[in-house]
Amino acid sequence: MATIEVQGLTKAYGDTLANDDLEFSIERGEIFGYLGPNGSGKSTTIRQLMGFQSPTAGTATLFGADIRDQDALREVKSRIGFLPGEPAFNGSVTGEVFLDYQARLKGDSRRAELLELFTPPLDRKIREYSTGNKQMLGLVQAFMHDPDLVIMDEPTSGLDPLKQEAFNRFLRRERDDGLTVFFSSHVLGEVRRVCDRVGIIREGRLVTVETVDDLLQRGGKRVRVHTDPPLTKADLGLDGVVDFEAEGRQAQFTFTGDYDELFEALSQHRIVDVEIDEPPIEEVFMHYYGGPQRTEERNDAT
Repeated sequence: MATIEVQGLTKAYGDTLANDDLEFSIERGEIFGYLGPNGSGKSTTIRQLMGFQSPTAGTATLFGADIRDQDALREVKSRIGFLPGEPAFNGSVTGEVFLDYQARLKGDSRRAELLELFTPPLDRKIREYSTGNKQMLGLVQAFMHDPDLVIMDEPTSGLDPLKQEAFNRFLRRERDDGLTVFFSSHVLGEVRRVCDRVGIIREGRLVTVETVDDLLQRGGKRVRVHTDPPLTKADLGLDGVVDFEAEGRQAQFTFTGDYDELFEALSQHRIVDVEIDEPPIEEVFMHYYGGPQRTEERNDAT
């Protein structure tokens, strides 16, 4: 049984579909990245998975518990860690008082370990925290009871680069120990570094679900070639040459065709230097988001 199973999940706000017939599953020990810009429907999906909002149609299960059944969902929530996109803390208490309260609710067997990794100033009132300190406090509470599943909305928001990398290493270790992770993000680099699979959501609809490796492979390769004399796109005469640009004797393009044919075409020219790399994941992502968006902007609720 999948840890998370989403079946036709739909959420409508009036005439606007924030989530439109979503279908995907997440297996135990998998890090699943939910990718899309702000307003694409990521947070709405998460609020439904946690039982904070009811679906308009369809459903999902967490450890087999239907999200429409509050009693069943309540029974499995002790196995779930949660970090919302904007944690709502009581600013008048210290971080330590907040974690003590969370410990009484769900336990804190890993609290000390996590506080060595994430270091919010526990003796200060939360109202005095920076955005990064609030995020670290939220991460500690999400993981400190040693959950089997963690659901997070933009978990690295506000973290400095060193803490982001520490968080990524931590996630990979936890995944290797069997933790299942579902998190939304618009930070493409972190998705590539830590995720096993990604789902890309656009305007409430799931565009694709695939492994990060497959996503990058389908995006082709980025080719940079220095020739004498200069190379033109017509010189190649190949299908699969995208975004060809040339400056002086250097040309670069994305290639999605047959690589034997590419090498054969290049061999007809005097090559001074050539580099073939994976494209940035940002370029792959723009394959799904390069078209026009809806004219009306979604509000923060989606």
